[in-house]
Amino acid sequence: MDYVGDFSTHTDFAIIVLKSFWIFFFSLVFFYLRREDKREGYPLIHSRGRYTKQGFPPMPKPKTYLLPHGGSVTTPRVRAEAETINAEPIAIALGSPQEPIGDPMLAGVGPGAAANREDVPDLTWEGEPKIVPMRVATEFTIHPKDPDPRGLPVVGYDGVVGGTVTDVWVDRSEPQTRYLELTVAGSNRSVLLPTPMLRIKGKGEKRRVIVSSILGSQFANVPALANPDQITLLEEDRVAAYYAAGQLYATPSRREAAFI
Repeated sequence: MDYVGDFSTHTDFAIIVLKSFWIFFFSLVFFYLRREDKREGYPLIHSRGRYTKQGFPPMPKPKTYLLPHGGSVTTPRVRAEAETINAEPIAIALGSPQEPIGDPMLAGVGPGAAANREDVPDLTWEGEPKIVPMRVATEFTIHPKDPDPRGLPVVGYDGVVGGTVTDVWVDRSEPQTRYLELTVAGSNRSVLLPTPMLRIKGKGEKRRVIVSSILGSQFANVPALANPDQITLLEEDRVAAYYAAGQLYATPSRREAAFI
């Protein structure tokens, strides 16, 4: 008499569970998560504005998120119009390098490109502007053993004084210095200098704030703030992008290939 088992006798449930997990995992990574990350930056627009591309998987359905301090944002975001790129390709081949149009420090391309973030300040949990000068955040002080940069001259890559430090901007959420505020030499214009882009050197009367990314005369074109006592997300990116642009565009020699 032959023995005929039931379904479970000839089925490896461990293999079924494993393969089911594989199907779920690959669906999660290659479809759902890949589709969700297209909520920002998509559809792709050809550099010459000829067409847009979604790719696979297609764009996700619009979803609205509630912001912690009021308001909402819906993604994917609808672009009102194509962005103007202040650069032109050096050849007709697709993917050719692009050269800035006009002053490369102000063209907003290459290392000087900045994202169009919201033109509102980043906020603390309590709803206050997060990054502010110490004249506003009066509870902050500079440790006696640390150099106080206020009053120090700011020197560019060429050794020319570009301004004088007038205040220090701090982060209320992560207590640290974010920017130095300076008055541009020969004017009453105030601009910010990100702390990662500077070094303080010297002692006593010889102490200086050194900035190697831009020239002394180029501090005059640092993007200004709409409000002298706070900085918006959009302004943060534009200020940082200006100093980053100087790494390549501050002098013509920086654009040349270097061979060591």
